[in-house]
Amino acid sequence: MKRLQVFTLVFITLLMSCKTTMPIVGAYDAYPVYTGTDLGLTWSPGKSVFKLWSPPAEEARILFYADGQGGSPLKTLPLKKGKKGVWSATVKENIEGQFYAFQVKIKGQWLAEVPDPYAKAVGVNGKRGMVVDPAKTNPSGWDNDRRPVLKNYTDIVIYELHVRDLSSDDNSGIRNKGKFLGLTETGTRSKEGEATGIDHLVDLGVTHVHLLPSYDYLSIDESKPYDPKVYNWGYDPQNYNVPEGSYATNAENGAVRIREFKQMVKALHDKGIRVILDVVYNHTGVTEASNFNQLVPGYYYRQNEKGGFSDASACGNETASERAMMRKFIVESVKYWATEYHLDGFRFDLMGIHDMETMNEVSRELRKIDPSIFVYGEGWTAGASPLPDERKAIKKNTHLMENVAAFSDDMRDGIKGHVFHPEQKGFVSGLAGLEESVKFGVVASTQHPQVNYQKINYSQAPWAKEPHQTINYASCHDNHTLWDRLAISAPEASEANRIRMHKLAGAMVLTSQGVAFLHAGVELLRTKKGEENSYKSPDDINRLDWSRKAKHKDVYTYFKGLIALRKNHPALRMTSAEMIRKHLKFLELSESNLVAYTISGNANGDSWKEILVVFNGNPGDKKFEIPGGKWTVAVNGNQINEQGLDSIGNGSMSIPPYTAMVLYQQ
Repeated sequence: MKRLQVFTLVFITLLMSCKTTMPIVGAYDAYPVYTGTDLGLTWSPGKSVFKLWSPPAEEARILFYADGQGGSPLKTLPLKKGKKGVWSATVKENIEGQFYAFQVKIKGQWLAEVPDPYAKAVGVNGKRGMVVDPAKTNPSGWDNDRRPVLKNYTDIVIYELHVRDLSSDDNSGIRNKGKFLGLTETGTRSKEGEATGIDHLVDLGVTHVHLLPSYDYLSIDESKPYDPKVYNWGYDPQNYNVPEGSYATNAENGAVRIREFKQMVKALHDKGIRVILDVVYNHTGVTEASNFNQLVPGYYYRQNEKGGFSDASACGNETASERAMMRKFIVESVKYWATEYHLDGFRFDLMGIHDMETMNEVSRELRKIDPSIFVYGEGWTAGASPLPDERKAIKKNTHLMENVAAFSDDMRDGIKGHVFHPEQKGFVSGLAGLEESVKFGVVASTQHPQVNYQKINYSQAPWAKEPHQTINYASCHDNHTLWDRLAISAPEASEANRIRMHKLAGAMVLTSQGVAFLHAGVELLRTKKGEENSYKSPDDINRLDWSRKAKHKDVYTYFKGLIALRKNHPALRMTSAEMIRKHLKFLELSESNLVAYTISGNANGDSWKEILVVFNGNPGDKKFEIPGGKWTVAVNGNQINEQGLDSIGNGSMSIPPYTAMVLYQQ
């Protein structure tokens, strides 16, 4: 996009005199950059210091209230303009418990009252900031909270979960349904006697819980009681640095949601599970009326060629991470969550909208806090953006980023078929021609001499420099659950065969190199009753149906066994691309829908001398030649036993339909 050059502040003034509140794009380049780390509220018992960045403002003020919504201001305090576009005011008394909002005047007009973007506590529905004592938001034992040990990123097994989904089922046995505290309750059971909630997660063996957006978002009215029919995933951000109030037991008091979020994190940490937050810095829930836009109109967003808001998010706008103060906000926000809330990772929604420089700075700054903090995201956009592809944090540029991972849609759609064509089959349901896409997923999107890159479904070249930069998965919150997808794409198959396909998909994810990612409930054959986009569907659609754990206990046991297998055998999670190239070799097979490979030489310190992994996506048995010697079967389509289910020799084997097998030699 052609950008106007701005040479003087006089020209900026002329631009600001136009009728629109949003200046011509080039004006943003001349806005001063504030490098301090004290924007927003700095509180102490003796004083509160408020700082707001708004270069175009002619005046600015802060209004104080007794409540989070309604009522008249207790007082209004003018802000004084200082250097670098920063306005400030100091209140020399203890105003803990009061609520506040900022307001700026631009071109003679006062814009709406809003919390500043850096607000860390808010009242109900996030319309006003709240003055809280941070120390009083810490639960018992918080100072002793520690991140569970993580040696390598490839050790990670992610479980993607919406806060409400874990507990909202009447059969969950959890008292605090739909709340952060629901994730702290232990000893919960379904009526069938199966462990639910956090105990279920511990028993399953996942290392990380990825929480769908749990910051303050727009679409739920926090002033109303919990309603199982009113639901949202939360991809409509409002206040980025504040937990969502509808997940708290009291949304009126800004300190409560903070404390209960921390209680949740500590409960998971105490059980050895790390916590990842799904963050949506790529767009805001509203555009013109957003906190960003009411304080610095236009600056935080990209504009299209006509000067309007660009929309690569398909949600009405896209943020401009390449602009200094937007980048600063993103970096400082994730650092705040990592330090104040002890978070262990961040999943960036539509990461491809952000520029690589921002993502690299995010990664570097978080690793200074703790090198084990994990950063990953969606390496694509939802629409066109004025940011050039060579600057975008998209999948093909992953190898240029520093310890930032991306989702592999190559492996996902190789496993089950094209995500936007639900009737299409994939490898696990019998569609031939996806073998190279599967092999590409097996080697975690890295360079490997036995992968034919011309035959991969989407990528024609390796995009991950190292295996920890690839997230392998078969399903997530978006689109159909894996079980529903198989019902749509393979309606002719019996339920028994669809369960085989489902287990095969899980085995492919959990035995491939890279980072493994599971959609919550996949181990229960989770269904959303066929609904594809359940972002605002009721709990009845989105909940984890805990009765399915007893009904499909064999599937749960199988997934649990696969996770344990992955944890027990470092050869399945090698730490470098070079190690994968050295130790992992694909068998040359003439059959379609059949992939087999060996991992040799006690790779990555594994106790097994040689490992053989085979995937058969065909509807019938397949017999083929394997390396000689005696092999012990640890995994078949039904069971997992590392001590051995069977043995195979004579250089050949037959693998049942829709089955993964793992064999080894000591």
